Amino acid sequence: MFKRSRNVQYLLSLVPGKQRLGPYRFLPLFFCMGGAMEWIMINVRIGRETFYDVYRRKQSERGYQQKLDDGSVDLIEPAAK
Repeated sequence: MFKRSRNVQYLLSLVPGKQRLGPYRFLPLFFCMGGAMEWIMINVRIGRETFYDVYRRKQSERGYQQKLDDGSVDLIEPAAK
C-alpha cells in the first residue's frame, strides 16, 4: 500500500533496541522531544511573553467575557471630565 523509501528505512534501522523493544524503541525519543517542547513553552520568551503568559491572558479574557455575557459583571464607564 505505502511505498517505503530506502533512506527512511535505513535511518529507522539505525535506532537501537529493535530486538528487545520492537516498535516501542522510539518512545524515549518522543518522550524527550515532548519534554524539550514543554521546557521551551515555559522558559523561552518571544518578545515579552512565553506561551503560558499568552495562555493565562486569553483564559482570563474568556472568563471575563463569560461573566459579561452572564450579566454578573457590569461595565462601569469612567466619569467624564
